[in-house]
Amino acid sequence: MKLFVVDGTFELFRAYYSFPPSKTQAGQEVGAARGLFRSLVALLRNPEVTHVACAFDHVIESFRNELFPGYKTGEGIDPALFAQFELAEEVSRALGIVTWPMVEFEADDALATAAARFADSVDQVVICSPDKDLCQCVQGERVVCFDRMRERTLNEAGVIEKFGVAPSSIPDYLALVGDSADGIPGIPRWGAKSAANLLAHYGKLEQIPTQAKLWSVKVRGAENLALELSAQAEAAKLYRTLATLRYDAPIQTDLEELRWLRPDTERLSILERQLEDLSLSERANSLQAIQRH
Repeated sequence: MKLFVVDGTFELFRAYYSFPPSKTQAGQEVGAARGLFRSLVALLRNPEVTHVACAFDHVIESFRNELFPGYKTGEGIDPALFAQFELAEEVSRALGIVTWPMVEFEADDALATAAARFADSVDQVVICSPDKDLCQCVQGERVVCFDRMRERTLNEAGVIEKFGVAPSSIPDYLALVGDSADGIPGIPRWGAKSAANLLAHYGKLEQIPTQAKLWSVKVRGAENLALELSAQAEAAKLYRTLATLRYDAPIQTDLEELRWLRPDTERLSILERQLEDLSLSERANSLQAIQRH
């Protein structure tokens, strides 16, 4: 048995830029919500999807914005996309998917919490997201990340092959190289190769000697790298905190509640009117004929 946990915010963004815009008669943009509906239906057509949940950023800001003013905000998001955030959650609920809207935490924290909570109760947790910060959740073959767009799965060996470090070092790696998607600037002069080489050997920021002459790994520009890391040691630790996902997000759900049964017909009827798309019920109800295993 597998548990699929979906990064709903990413799916909504992907739908917004992949599907054509579409407005209701009242002028409301709903193209991304319609696209998200089709994307989630496609996921549910997989007979292996017996247990599933979808997490959303109900708002963009989280507790991390209090730790670092430069952390990502809703600034710059197209208003036509932002206006569909709540619609996206209704799409998930109408399809009968357990839905986790995050406010103080982020959607990624909900996915990390679910992966940690249920990893020992299922054969595999599949985190449906290409976000690199979620790679820290990967455990062997038990917890994997799945990029639905590229149809690529990353197990622990895959994470090491892609980033050069183990999943447990991903927050340290992002602290050094930065993550522009989340507003984490990283440490000057540190690039992917130097960070991977050092962390593959030392594992954690604190384990990297402050003096380059003590490094057991040879990297180009070692002296400058050591100076920058020493000068910005506290900043690096803060960036790592920002990149570290939480395992205590408020998802009050047990495994049996995550079993997918059927669409919510009442919500589906309301959603059809909201999106002005009368094909939704037909698409959703066709899922019940799929034999799941």
